[in-house]
Amino acid sequence: MAGTQFEVPTIDISPYRGDERRIDLSARAEVAAALDRACRDVGFVQIVGHGIGSDTIAGLADALDEFFGLPLEVKKQYRREPATNRGYSAPKSESLSMSLGIPTAGQMNDFYEAYTVGTEATDFTPLEVPEASYAHNNWPDAAPGFSPAVQAYFAEAQALSRVLMQAFTDALGLSPGYFDSMIDHPIEAMKMNNYALPEGDTEFTGDLTGMGAHTDFGILTVLWADRVPGLQVLDREGRWHDVQPAEGALLINLGDAMARWTNDRWMSTIHRVDPPVVDGQIIRRRSAAFFFDGNHDAVIEALPGTLAEGETGYPPMTIAENIAMKVAGLRTGVAPATQLREATRVTAAEK
Repeated sequence: MAGTQFEVPTIDISPYRGDERRIDLSARAEVAAALDRACRDVGFVQIVGHGIGSDTIAGLADALDEFFGLPLEVKKQYRREPATNRGYSAPKSESLSMSLGIPTAGQMNDFYEAYTVGTEATDFTPLEVPEASYAHNNWPDAAPGFSPAVQAYFAEAQALSRVLMQAFTDALGLSPGYFDSMIDHPIEAMKMNNYALPEGDTEFTGDLTGMGAHTDFGILTVLWADRVPGLQVLDREGRWHDVQPAEGALLINLGDAMARWTNDRWMSTIHRVDPPVVDGQIIRRRSAAFFFDGNHDAVIEALPGTLAEGETGYPPMTIAENIAMKVAGLRTGVAPATQLREATRVTAAEK
């Protein structure tokens, strides 16, 4: 059973933005300490002072409306093969809980539809990076306003992610620039979601899952979402809590890479979306999750000082290996080969 409204800390990150010649070290220290507390205790943070303008966010919302308002048969023209993690995903074509190896009840896939874009291999020329991790985008020409608005927001989210990495470095007590060599050619993707019943479905039967319980795959996620109920977060005691963004705030949550780096000092946040239902009808909900995942070849292993004597951390793996394992579950239903800590937390959770 979901709990009452969950208290997600709100943090003003503006001390980490602006003129580097006028750094307020004490203000940054306060932000870093607040981030450490939030990442230890909750794993979700609301940030203000993020610098992404309301016009850019409104443009993103309009772009989602433009594309998702197209007929289903038109949207399906922009589907890509599952492994690329680009393009359109139709309703009921994905199961996010399978990224943890957990089938949904009745084997029913999630009912959201989505469109995913991201950094391309050519963005890092002359550096050679694998196409599998940096696939090209297929922008939908049927929605001419979609590409410019999405790219404008994407660029702002990229810059914000680097600001957050600087703050995270301080929060973890690491030397300045510690992560630089792991994020200089990062996999970055943005998944835009539309929660509405597929064409032909008129009533909610109770069997559909908005988005199954899962963790995000990379370092951090910048989430914009409508202020509509549905998002839920699993706490450390195994209880689900409702979360809604405050006006003008963005939600930040941690992904697998940060959990593995910190040996769960900062846990990868398990979350899901339950369908917001009124009188048997699902209320439409939109979101855009920007995933800052790190370099494809960056190795995820315990950071200095995170393992106690004799303690065994997560086995080392690269960012690309972790993403490929999770995407195989999401798109093709192939469960991870090993039991994941995150999956154990979900199966043990209060329903």
